[in-house]
Amino acid sequence: MDTQQREFERIVKAHKSTIYTVCYMFSKDSDEVADLFQEVLINLWKGFPSFRADSGLRTWIYRVALNTCISSDRKQRRQRARHCELELDFDLFNDQDADTQQVKKLYDRISLLGPYDRAIIMLWLENMSYDEIGMVMGITAKNVSVRLYRIKEALKNMSNH
Repeated sequence: MDTQQREFERIVKAHKSTIYTVCYMFSKDSDEVADLFQEVLINLWKGFPSFRADSGLRTWIYRVALNTCISSDRKQRRQRARHCELELDFDLFNDQDADTQQVKKLYDRISLLGPYDRAIIMLWLENMSYDEIGMVMGITAKNVSVRLYRIKEALKNMSNH
């Protein structure tokens, strides 16, 4: 295994729960989540050699994961990415935290939002600052603030019905 592949594996291990969370926001079906996860890994691997660290690793991973999932959501899975064999020596989906009832209820509500709003609220739930969310989404921090207010109101209204 070369140095680049070892570094990539280290990064995926460190950020697997983040990538999984993004994928879970776009599907409840475990097979579809696994497919999205694989597509994100493929896109991360393709972009890894040209990653320049201008915006930070975490921001880059979020951006790639969100763009992959939003694109897949828009295409409604009409096109599938070619499978890429990448051997990783750990269990990607052994994360019990995502299986709690409360988290599932929240994800169920969030899944009713549009893909762009899902991405914003997910980043906020990951404790990213408005500036960081704006960098990932390509909008201003003020726009993030306004959108988050509207998203939170929409989620509150869902719980009242």
